[in-house]
Amino acid sequence: MPGTPRPVFTRSLLSPRLWPAWIGVGVMKLIAMLPYGVLMGMGRLLGAIIERVPSPRREVAAINVALCFPELDAQAQTKLVDAHLRDIGMMLMEFALGWMGSDRAIARIPVVVEGLEHLEAANAQGRGVLLVGGHFSHLELCARLVSQRIRIAGMYRRMDNPAFEWTVLRARLGYARAMFDKDDIRGTVKYLRNGGTLWYAPDQDMRSKDNAFVPFFGVTAATIKATHHLARMSNSLVIPFFHRRLPDNQGYALRLGAPLENLPSDDADADTARVNLAIEQMVREAPEQYLWVHKRFKTRPEEEPQIY
Repeated sequence: MPGTPRPVFTRSLLSPRLWPAWIGVGVMKLIAMLPYGVLMGMGRLLGAIIERVPSPRREVAAINVALCFPELDAQAQTKLVDAHLRDIGMMLMEFALGWMGSDRAIARIPVVVEGLEHLEAANAQGRGVLLVGGHFSHLELCARLVSQRIRIAGMYRRMDNPAFEWTVLRARLGYARAMFDKDDIRGTVKYLRNGGTLWYAPDQDMRSKDNAFVPFFGVTAATIKATHHLARMSNSLVIPFFHRRLPDNQGYALRLGAPLENLPSDDADADTARVNLAIEQMVREAPEQYLWVHKRFKTRPEEEPQIY
């Protein structure tokens, strides 16, 4: 099987310095055993607490929202920031469920999937597919939900804590066809050339040497060009993949869009800007569920001042 192998448990993982992380893993496992409705109620309660507790991340979210939604007045911007901070409580529950939930529990979650015909058409052509999405609060859970219907692989960045890395990688490999380290370009391209489907979110500031400074919500954002390069080297189609949480515990709506036409082109920067625009359109449908606490505009062109 391509990609990162299933991790092996070693004696080093028993180090006392990792005990707090293992306690956290245990708590997540217990949380994931609760019914979906109870989990969502706990998430809303936790989110209400997060909204009220002063945090530097609130300032980051406020800056991002002000930059990306200048058409909103100050009151509306604050309302969106508050809604996002409440959403983080839901996100923590969804992480636990996505990683630790049983197959039976996942199967009980209501979900609607649209656009599978685009993936079926790509498969009929023998083409690989890059499912390009954004960092929404429920991305881990929705990756598992969509894996019930299609065989996907993922690209990820290793966690710094060995206990969490061992736990999360094993969890992801339990439902994903494969997981590729972000630096494993050769393995990823080979997988796509063989007709594989890869979920990928290029919308964070990776501080990469291969960035393009292109618009995101009209703001210059350092954006990795990997979508262009992967599509070009593997002859894959790029399909937007959007997911949002529905209100009142109704579950999730997942949507695969039509492939982005003429991507890749000969212009990597233009392709990267098109991907940003596709993700921006997703965010506008459920803005409170996007990860605004991330410093998306941290890397600036040399002539521009720092934002955060």
